[in-house]
Amino acid sequence: MLDLTGKVAIVTGASRGIGEEIARTYVAAGASVVISSRKPQNIEPVAEAINSDYPGKALAVVAHAGKPENAEMLVETAVNKFGRLDIAVNNAATNPHFGPLLTSEESQWDKIYEVNVKGYYWLCAAAVQQMKKQGEGGKLINVASVAGLRPGMGMGIYSISKAAVIMMTKVLAAELGPDKIQVNAIALGFFKTD
Repeated sequence: MLDLTGKVAIVTGASRGIGEEIARTYVAAGASVVISSRKPQNIEPVAEAINSDYPGKALAVVAHAGKPENAEMLVETAVNKFGRLDIAVNNAATNPHFGPLLTSEESQWDKIYEVNVKGYYWLCAAAVQQMKKQGEGGKLINVASVAGLRPGMGMGIYSISKAAVIMMTKVLAAELGPDKIQVNAIALGFFKTD
């Protein structure tokens, strides 16, 4: 069984679905979690529900996953609240374009890349600084998608962004291995969530 006793994790996009379940699983395994979402009305009830079963183990933080200053704030908050950071899970993602790729607009590319690619990079970069400071290694987990391995019909930009996440993961894994920081991507299929 998973044992994360004493570990501290950040999970983005944790107000529902996959992110919420990752956070709940981590806490049940002994970790403390900082969970984030853009809207307080979405993320705070999740932390309250987790804390009702595991008092003091979850902290809700309002953050935009695509902003570098928010990534840094999440890491600082985790360290200030729980004393360290061991795991960072990039789960937040967006997809404002559905339809043929050639019908997409620049603003849709910008939004998807801001959150799905650059946002993942910003959290990895901020988390790695703290993990290297601690000197004990760590884990970076990037939630990708099967759409990053084969085209998701009607989800072209999203598919391209998730392919970028997979390659970013491979690059970071090669670069950070000597620091005992493991970097993995999870290429999930489709889940029925809210």
